[in-house]
Amino acid sequence: MEQRLCLDCNTEIKGRSDKKFCDDQCRSNYNNKIRASDNDFVRKINQILIKNRKILKDENPEGKARINKNKLLKKGFNFNYYTHVYKTQTGNLYTFCYEFGLLHLNEDQVLIVRKEEM
Repeated sequence: MEQRLCLDCNTEIKGRSDKKFCDDQCRSNYNNKIRASDNDFVRKINQILIKNRKILKDENPEGKARINKNKLLKKGFNFNYYTHVYKTQTGNLYTFCYEFGLLHLNEDQVLIVRKEEM
């Protein structure tokens, strides 16, 4: 009979023939290691989005604000990350970071808006 080893700690497994782990802790550790790399990628993107949202919220206390792009960049805003895009009937394209949207007015200026409650 072939010796079976735990996929996490490599100790000998006793019991059912299809058993892969010696206990629940090893099963949990193994699965957490597998998911860790996927979660790291998502976690990094979420951190960027949360930072972007905070910057937009701080710069837009009254629901609508015109601001210089460089000011956002200096605070660490990343224009490459947003949650969704909205195109108006007039063709304006807003990039949203959760409930805060940006409309590029020209090379230097953006308009920050806050979407009304759903």
